[in-house]
Amino acid sequence: MDEEIIDELMKKHNAILLRIAYYYTKNLHTAEDIVQDVFIKYFQKKRSLQGDAVEKYLMKMTVNKAKDHLKSWHYQKLRFQEKWFAGKKVMPVDQLVLQDEEDMISAAIFSLPVKQREVIAYYYLEGFNTKQVAQLLNIPDSTVKSRLVKGRNELKQKLEMVEWEVLKNEPL
Repeated sequence: MDEEIIDELMKKHNAILLRIAYYYTKNLHTAEDIVQDVFIKYFQKKRSLQGDAVEKYLMKMTVNKAKDHLKSWHYQKLRFQEKWFAGKKVMPVDQLVLQDEEDMISAAIFSLPVKQREVIAYYYLEGFNTKQVAQLLNIPDSTVKSRLVKGRNELKQKLEMVEWEVLKNEPL
């Protein structure tokens, strides 16, 4: 493959692949490594896909690579280190409240089982419709819909009792 083609593919697909990898790993550096590995494997195999097929193939490779990472010993070790060495940040009060609320929402999403989290992320954060999510994950459309319902219900339960400072002060 020619360098211009490689550069164009990476620029075009890097952002979405990075978000997909991050949804699984919850770590930016690991997500970047996964995306880099996906591009390397794609270019080594010299696939000649066109149009939408390239993006779908790269997304599927990213999902599989991220799932493999979650099963690895390296991931378990990183999770332990992140919890053990987590640092504290100092922020102004308004930013702190906003950051705290965003962290609660993120934590609630990340605490969902992977099957529900991935569907919620693709549907709400990436804007995919249920058919696109079903195609990406190789599951029936009805399964996507049921996982969305279960995920929404779990998020509602987890976030129901939280008093939202920022939202409380916003006009409706």
